[in-house]
Amino acid sequence: MTDPRTLLAELGARAAVCTACELADTRTTVVFADGSPDADLMFVGEAPGHNEDLQGLPFVGAAGKLLDKLLGEIGIEREAVYIANVIKCRPPGNRDPKPEEIEACQDYLRGQLTLVDPRVVVTLGNFATKLLLKRDVGITRLRGQAYPWWHRYLVPTFHPAAALRGADRVLEEMRKDFALVSRLLSAPPPAPEVSAPGAADHEQLGLFG
Repeated sequence: MTDPRTLLAELGARAAVCTACELADTRTTVVFADGSPDADLMFVGEAPGHNEDLQGLPFVGAAGKLLDKLLGEIGIEREAVYIANVIKCRPPGNRDPKPEEIEACQDYLRGQLTLVDPRVVVTLGNFATKLLLKRDVGITRLRGQAYPWWHRYLVPTFHPAAALRGADRVLEEMRKDFALVSRLLSAPPPAPEVSAPGAADHEQLGLFG
């Protein structure tokens, strides 16, 4: 059986030369992921921004520094987690990803979730949260709790950029969410969800349908 690390590297190599959507024409660099492929904790954001597009790594600007700080407060180094985005190329002007861009990129995120197989997934902000949970409810109402999600926990929280805009309340709520994540990492997994008979793993993830 092929090692998941090898499969993840192969997936990243395919993403690096992907031309499946129009973002291939405007990106500087494909931003596949950062961190440990053996991580118990995985973060999913929306899309790369300006700094990420230049450096090829997710969350490397001011938002990334705040993410690192919040991780440090619960005793976790950035190198011990896995960080990815819903889409791997920066949309021009940091606009929201288009449906066809999400569809073109969906197998990369599915593969990352399957191969890393984290115990806890944290969605950062409204976009990633609504997409993965399939709930048309704002992040303010969804955050603060853990959702059983395909044999693991999903914890929605604000995007670090929201806290950087000067909202002290947002930062304090994020600290509560990170404390919840810390507890979940040592908790038993949630009870298995009922899946459709014969459904394949990538279908059970149900990320985008």
